[in-house]
Amino acid sequence: MTQRGWTVQQILRVTTEFLRDKGIESPRLCSEVLLSYQLKKSRVELYLEFDQPLRSSEIAGYRSLIKRRLKREPLQYITGHQEFWSLGFLVSPAVLIPRAETEILVEEAIKLKEGNLLGDSGQPKVLDLGTGSGAIAISLAKEIEGAAIWASDISFEALTVARDNAKHHNLNSRIEFCQGDLWQPFSSSPIAFDIIISNPPYIPSKAFQTLPPEVRDYEPRVALDGRENGMHFIERIIEESGIYLKSGGWLLIEMDPDQTEKALYLIDSTQSFGYKERLMDYRKKYRLIKAQKKNG
Repeated sequence: MTQRGWTVQQILRVTTEFLRDKGIESPRLCSEVLLSYQLKKSRVELYLEFDQPLRSSEIAGYRSLIKRRLKREPLQYITGHQEFWSLGFLVSPAVLIPRAETEILVEEAIKLKEGNLLGDSGQPKVLDLGTGSGAIAISLAKEIEGAAIWASDISFEALTVARDNAKHHNLNSRIEFCQGDLWQPFSSSPIAFDIIISNPPYIPSKAFQTLPPEVRDYEPRVALDGRENGMHFIERIIEESGIYLKSGGWLLIEMDPDQTEKALYLIDSTQSFGYKERLMDYRKKYRLIKAQKKNG
């Protein structure tokens, strides 16, 4: 490929074929997203400017982005952006890239509020445990008017990203960010939360090397590795959440489909919860558990 005479349409076609040959997933989408990022234009604008010739500096910059993707660096880390709940979020290798299936946690929390299942709380207290980029906490702050929201994470770097995202959405005054391992930030003075919501690490350690290189080599292991059987953090959250939930409060946890049945058993074993169920994701696989703490 020379650097002379390439139009938007031509370079997209050639790059798509090149990425396809290299086994890169969604090569056309990847080509468009990276060219949009390089040119600081929307993908729609690319199509409106298909015959626009590119400068040599633009082609050189685009090539450097393509090289990063060929090393299997996630598209979201290259652009520093990911959409979640129709909102834009800054992402970096310090945080897990928000996934579409995690939006189900947000949906269920909103349903609890809209269904008047949070008691008579005029200002429901919500904890996003292991917030990462802050996507869940920020989405809920947008959707649940008046909610008091806490967002915790063990990683200082992740909380820096989450705070930047909260500022970007003008919600930094609505969210209290806390650093510590799971319940550590709240152990000295427990807060009675109406909802505790979490997407914890749940990949078994032994399965880590089988993950796609985009995940294994780039996303933070601390946000993925659930240790033996992937249940370490899920077990801790279930066993101790009763201390931090108000009577009638709700627990929502995302996990692997194969972990949901054991999670329901653990919920029963705590004797803290009454109602419980597991819910499917958009691919009709069990993806999260929802449980309500007993009253009294």
